[in-house]
Amino acid sequence: MELVDYLPVLIQILLAVGIGFGILVVSHIFGQKARHGKIKDSPYECGLAAEVSGKTRYSVKFYVTAMLFILFDVDVVFLIPWTLTHRELAAAGIPILGPMLFFTAILAAGLVYELKSGALEWDS
Repeated sequence: MELVDYLPVLIQILLAVGIGFGILVVSHIFGQKARHGKIKDSPYECGLAAEVSGKTRYSVKFYVTAMLFILFDVDVVFLIPWTLTHRELAAAGIPILGPMLFFTAILAAGLVYELKSGALEWDS
């Protein structure tokens, strides 16, 4: 492929950036100017002064659950291509079932460990 073949992509990128920049400029020029103040700039505006700080701390269990979700979500990303290509690989004589069962067994062992260690329990 030559560089000229990428010209439509370059035009589309420039057009998208130009439209985005144009929208920002037009909204800045014609948009309503906000009034700033102590109460207006507070995290929760209801007409009254804030009683507590807007910075709250999250429980560590929230982050653990989020990391576990991302971990298993990424694992599913590895399983989807395998399900789509399993027949072709098996027909070509490539043994793919064993490694994927091993991979799934490791995931299941990790899930059992998480359940037994109480990583997914919110009460304790």
